Amino acid sequence: MIRIELNVDLKYEIDSQGADFVFNIHAAHTPSQIITAENLVLNQPIEQQLHTDPFTGNRYLRLHAQPGELLLSYSASVELTHHFADPSTIPEVPVRNLPPEVMGYIYPSRYCQSDRLLKLAGNEFGHLWQGYSRVIAIRDWVKTHVAFTSNTSNSTTSAVDTLVEQVGVCRDFAHLMIALCRAVNIPARFATGTDYGADPVLGPPDFHAYVEVYLGNRWYIFDPSGTAIPMGLVRFGTGRDAADVAFASIFGNVISGPPVIHAVAVEDASRGMVLPHHCSEALSTDSGQQLQ
Repeated sequence: MIRIELNVDLKYEIDSQGADFVFNIHAAHTPSQIITAENLVLNQPIEQQLHTDPFTGNRYLRLHAQPGELLLSYSASVELTHHFADPSTIPEVPVRNLPPEVMGYIYPSRYCQSDRLLKLAGNEFGHLWQGYSRVIAIRDWVKTHVAFTSNTSNSTTSAVDTLVEQVGVCRDFAHLMIALCRAVNIPARFATGTDYGADPVLGPPDFHAYVEVYLGNRWYIFDPSGTAIPMGLVRFGTGRDAADVAFASIFGNVISGPPVIHAVAVEDASRGMVLPHHCSEALSTDSGQQLQ
């Protein structure tokens, strides 16, 4: 089991009209991700609404902030139980056998234009064995053809843009990998968390985008940017692409400060808690046969 102590601090300056916010920074509730304690603190005495999506476990905090400074601090203790599997035993699931709730993840979406990458994906990956190893080939192709470079993309950058520019951040790596998977009929979805284990040379800890791919009736974790340790990823949200699970959607005139994030793993052998580490097995925090 992995235990992560998580803390997220956000800061905003809001103009005289106030602003509406929708945050997706609460750790998701899933059978394999248990929140044993959590706390949310706001500096403004304002009403807040927290909604949990019954299908994904995504949790959305909605509030209207008053003019001036808004400070938000979220902390949580999260326990992750992973499923490990031999990659060579994991097949793809034919479209005809996909559960209805997974079907939406094989279609093109705003940032993952898989319909524009059909020829490329077919030429590069169409001849490969249809299983986990084909997804690894797609992940590695993205890592080879895109350079991780900070401040090289923006909120409108799509998978096709990243393919052309060949640079990006974790969000762009994820969109391109998802689009290529969908182009060969493999369901893939966008996931958000924090970049546990990232090299400090890349900058301070930050939010992180990664990929979950539906194989063998289970969602498996992939980190195409290669910057985090997948075993340490705490899931905030999953969706078709970044448009579904932005950590903050802002409606109003707001100046945003940089997020301050800490994710610390707890090691306690007596309680079965180990530190996140890279492994050769396929990794999932999905209980199987369902969306979560």
